Amino acid sequence: MKQHVVYILLLLSIFTSCSSGSKKGGVAASYSDTIRYAAGFTVKHYPSYREVEVRDPWDSSKILQRYILVDRTKDIPSDLPQGVVVRVPVKRLAVYSSVHCSMLEQLQVANEVVGVCEPRYIDSPIIQKGIQAGSVADLGEATSPNVEKMIDINVEAILVSPFENAGYGPAEKLGLPIIECADYMEATPLGRAEWIRFVALFFEKEEAAQRIFNDTEKAYLDIKQLAAGVTSRPTVLSEKKFGASWFVPCGDSYMATLYADAGADYMFADLPGSGSKPLSFETVLDKAMHADYWLIKFNLADDMNYLALQTEYKPYASFDAFKNKKIYYTNTGKVPYYEEVPMHPDYLLKDLVWIFHPELLPGYKPRYFSRMMD
Repeated sequence: MKQHVVYILLLLSIFTSCSSGSKKGGVAASYSDTIRYAAGFTVKHYPSYREVEVRDPWDSSKILQRYILVDRTKDIPSDLPQGVVVRVPVKRLAVYSSVHCSMLEQLQVANEVVGVCEPRYIDSPIIQKGIQAGSVADLGEATSPNVEKMIDINVEAILVSPFENAGYGPAEKLGLPIIECADYMEATPLGRAEWIRFVALFFEKEEAAQRIFNDTEKAYLDIKQLAAGVTSRPTVLSEKKFGASWFVPCGDSYMATLYADAGADYMFADLPGSGSKPLSFETVLDKAMHADYWLIKFNLADDMNYLALQTEYKPYASFDAFKNKKIYYTNTGKVPYYEEVPMHPDYLLKDLVWIFHPELLPGYKPRYFSRMMD
């Protein structure tokens, strides 16, 4: 126990939440990074540190967090703005999300991960190899991680996805920097993909992140342009009932943007908002009964067919897409959909263009989606 207390005090001396005000010592930023699509973060460069601000996704007038990035080989400047000081490049990281493990793998810094939550959902070969070898610890569930184990393995920082009105429990008392990566709240595919540049800042991998993002941007825009000239735009419905509700992506959401860019008309494009909204089955049926296509995601040991779908909920057979055999699915238990799509929306966009306009991609083999069989 004594060693744990000493360790916490040592961490507190390394990672400090400064409260000296926001004057920045009167020093003007040398320059600010140009963020092309992401609305959720900004980056300013000063002579002896970088300032990274994450906007509150639920209240755009507020800042969710401000990070002050200081070279770990240098002394901490005496006059810093208010924020969480992080010594970079970060070492010995704990990660709560499989998506962020994939980002770190793309940046070739996954070897800095020493602990993860819910490893059963992580597909990264590097992380899985580390878990099997004992170099990456299983920290339990993301909602209640094992903070004692974090202390035991000398975690220096934690990478998380923030949620509205939710804290991080006992982890907040460790005095560690909690890096809140709000990429999933971006409304556009390229906006979310650009968050790899945010993560890269903490590992001094900005150039690598820029190359990755530039490649993604070009591929996405090329595919979007391919579908821009279509003369016929089919209608599309997505997801399925979960419990008593059907969570429908809103009209300004990530998925609605992808459908539009793939040359389709989304049935709920007029639903305001950038997230998802729970609707009753009857509301969805009334609005989207005649949609040309229906896209479904699930995580099952076996792929779903029409009989299994109707067995799950008999009224599904009322949709035209069911009757006309135009349902496409992705089994996320078999393909790395959630790990890849946030950084590479171009992969998903190409699948969607193949579904809606197969003539534009002759010979293409889809990465995620398959046509549902009888």
